[in-house]
Amino acid sequence: MGKLVKVGIIGQGRSGYGIHAQTIKNFPDKFKIAAVSDMDEAYRQRAVSEFGCDAYADYKSLLERKDLDLIVNASPSHLHVPLTEEFLLQGFNVLVEKPLARTSAEVDRLIAASEKTGAKLTIFQQSRFSPAFQKIMEVIRSGRLGRIVQARVAFNSFQRRWDWQTLQANNGGNLLNTGPHPLDQCLQILGSDTMPQVFCHMDRVNTFGDAEDYVKVILKKEGHPLIDLEISSCDALPLGMYHVQGQYGTIKGNTSKLTIKTYNPETAPKQQLIREPLKNPDGSPAYCQETLEWSEEEWTAPESDHFPGMAQAYYTKLYDTLVNGVPMEVTAEQVKLQIAVIEECHRQNPLSRLDD
Repeated sequence: MGKLVKVGIIGQGRSGYGIHAQTIKNFPDKFKIAAVSDMDEAYRQRAVSEFGCDAYADYKSLLERKDLDLIVNASPSHLHVPLTEEFLLQGFNVLVEKPLARTSAEVDRLIAASEKTGAKLTIFQQSRFSPAFQKIMEVIRSGRLGRIVQARVAFNSFQRRWDWQTLQANNGGNLLNTGPHPLDQCLQILGSDTMPQVFCHMDRVNTFGDAEDYVKVILKKEGHPLIDLEISSCDALPLGMYHVQGQYGTIKGNTSKLTIKTYNPETAPKQQLIREPLKNPDGSPAYCQETLEWSEEEWTAPESDHFPGMAQAYYTKLYDTLVNGVPMEVTAEQVKLQIAVIEECHRQNPLSRLDD
């Protein structure tokens, strides 16, 4: 049995309890929930009863626990930066829920705090480990699609919301709530570690707050695929999550099923440019067309639950980083580019605020 990583969790709400605590307890030989903090007494009592851990009303009590190997920051979004910085500066390794920050300058602050003490900083971008997305990246890297022309990613649904995550003051809205997941995937497909050109349109449709619930983002960079990202809460008939167009074919589908259709350029008919109008053998005008031999593959996701599976994959890799020194899969430098894109999207769409 290897080292047991002792974890302190800030927050016992939907993320802190429903995602992180439920994932951690599946690895009793790797992780132990040693302490949690939450202002809600009922949540604290639940944690003590279920995990046998200590529970505090004030997160600052976790700062006094020098036995903790990892802090999971599942506090409300607008508290991610100040609380993470506080723990990093005290030498705690920190896993932060998304969104990491509101601005790239805030990310720089967190990176500086991490470097000052040597504490590790990582972000919960578990969608990078989605089996469907892993399959998409496998096909792209194999070269079967040739040069990738465009990738369309759409995380769409129909939803009305009136909770705290609909407020700009809480770093709410579709781009900061849902956006870090598909945007992280989009930037992986884009394949650049420098800022692309960004076009963004935001709208407020079914939200009761002041943040956006419709987002369209176009990313463009010379020599890289065009990225079309949509996150809509007003799509009652979504077309699908992924549509990747390449030189030799296409991938389309969602997290449960993908269709991959390609042709082999080595066995395709040899063609060359003809400048004169084409004619049929009888001399009549002809349309430019050919018959390609297509190969079509259906990929189906493993039967295991999609969302828990991604979280478990993330924590497995995080354990290897903390205990075995394996380089982190998700770094703050990578996520800084994501936050820079989000920051530019908000700059282009200055929405009015309820607190103005």
